[in-house]
Amino acid sequence: MLRNAAALAALALVPATTAAMAEAEGSNYAALDEFMDVFQKVRTDYVEKVDDEKLIRGAISGMLSSLDPHSGFLDARDFENMKTQTEGSYGGLGLSVTMEDGTVKVIAPTADTPAARAGIKAGDYITHIDGELVYGSSLDEAVEKMRGKPGTQIKLTIVRPGRDKPLELTLTREIIDIKPVKWEVKDGVGVIQIVSFSANTGADVRSAIRSITQSLGRKPAGYILDLRSNPGGLLDEAVSVSDTFLNSGEIVSQRGRAKGDIERYYAKPGDDTNGAPIIVLVDSGSASASEIVAGALQDQHRALVMGETSFGKGSVQTLLPLSPTTALRLTTARYYTPSGRSVQEGGIKPDIRVPQLSDPDYKTRPKFRESDLRRHLINEIKSDDPVFEEDAKDDPRFSMTAEQLKAKGIEDFQLRYALDTIARLAPQGTKTTAEAKTEALKKAAGRR
Repeated sequence: MLRNAAALAALALVPATTAAMAEAEGSNYAALDEFMDVFQKVRTDYVEKVDDEKLIRGAISGMLSSLDPHSGFLDARDFENMKTQTEGSYGGLGLSVTMEDGTVKVIAPTADTPAARAGIKAGDYITHIDGELVYGSSLDEAVEKMRGKPGTQIKLTIVRPGRDKPLELTLTREIIDIKPVKWEVKDGVGVIQIVSFSANTGADVRSAIRSITQSLGRKPAGYILDLRSNPGGLLDEAVSVSDTFLNSGEIVSQRGRAKGDIERYYAKPGDDTNGAPIIVLVDSGSASASEIVAGALQDQHRALVMGETSFGKGSVQTLLPLSPTTALRLTTARYYTPSGRSVQEGGIKPDIRVPQLSDPDYKTRPKFRESDLRRHLINEIKSDDPVFEEDAKDDPRFSMTAEQLKAKGIEDFQLRYALDTIARLAPQGTKTTAEAKTEALKKAAGRR
């Protein structure tokens, strides 16, 4: 594999740029030779006989894990798991997780799943599964252990920052048949919760809008789009959901490695809500596709974003098949909001910051975001654009405790704040455009 002397001597006769390329290529060959030397030494001298395929797969996984937290190799088992999760049905606990320092870290639990009902929260660390230490296992191995036959039990040891002792939880696996969209009517307002961006999420949102109107017998006073703790999913479905509320304009762009490698997605004519007021709820668990929707509606002045700064995953992963049963999940692009903002690291900042005061652990629980992950992509564009942000510090409700809110019957402070904001909008009269209604929402949110 090493280049011969004659070929090396010929480098002196070619242009400098070609020589530099050849030098780089020679360095690559040397590195491959070094890899083969290590491979052979492990095969012959390791204390136990090691399967060649295991060594090669380990090398591939190591190469990809050195890039960023979201690239990886999918073997037959991982490939099938990914398809199952994307299609929205599997046996397990309902957790979105990542690996950090050899330990499984929770990004977000899915609403109305065993994990959510057990009280597992974003930022928790899973250190043991059924009494076995997770440290040293791969993320895929840990996920495989947590999934299983519905009705079977699993024990998790949870370490939560801010707590002195670990939590020992016993959960029962269920069929996680994720219905990506749920809806209800509260105080004359349509509340649409999107828990994942899997197949048909956009169509389900449009169906929810029709169902809300039928339930009320009239158009609602407005809509609340709840994207909290939504870890994301399919890009096409994020575009479809955004298009549901937009009449025109750019939704998102993705930019690859090459300067001209830019793909833009636009809204088609027709707003399914006819310009009704919209509030989008986000938190630190809102990631990826959720941030595309929130960023598009915020930049197009179509919705008021409320809650807490989102997760900050602004990269696009492409599935590159290698065989009928294996694939490469590779980060191939970054995505940007219509105004050219990258949400990588920084996330989507809310127009109105509203803390989730109804969570007893709100003040002590650390917020976990993309910027906390090792080897995360660095945001190349730092925006200095001012973002309308209202802490509403003089609102007496912001000083209430979870216990006081519960005594008043408020189980979800952020949702209640959004409902009250839309209710305060009504006395201001009907606005002629969706953008004007969004501006009115800002004023209504600031009223005391």
